[in-house]
Amino acid sequence: MMITLQLDSDTPIYEQLRNQIVIGIATGQLEPAEKLPTVRQLADELGINAMTVNKAYALLKQEGYIVIDRRHGAKISPRTPVGAGSQPPPRLEEQLQLIIAQAAIKGVERSQFDSLCDRIFARMRYEPQP
Repeated sequence: MMITLQLDSDTPIYEQLRNQIVIGIATGQLEPAEKLPTVRQLADELGINAMTVNKAYALLKQEGYIVIDRRHGAKISPRTPVGAGSQPPPRLEEQLQLIIAQAAIKGVERSQFDSLCDRIFARMRYEPQP
């Protein structure tokens, strides 16, 4: 997976890194149990501080996207789908509410928003595992 950071962005680098790893998981570029580079390796590869990578990995672990084992390093977590009748994670609803609010303020119509969501969702290769 190719990670591209925008150093002049208002989005913190650790958050950009976290977001790209999440997208990599959802699109199938990163598979469950796939080993991620060590903090030092990724920091060197991207030319950023190791503490920045560590912060991104800690956030990914906290959110359940990766597991970290001192002996085996960081790996992509197994996929655990939200079952029918279950509620999505609260943070997801908060994030979607903000995105929808921003779209509404910018004048994006519901049909445009739905079409955009459909296009993006179609790029995801998430297949729940039993």
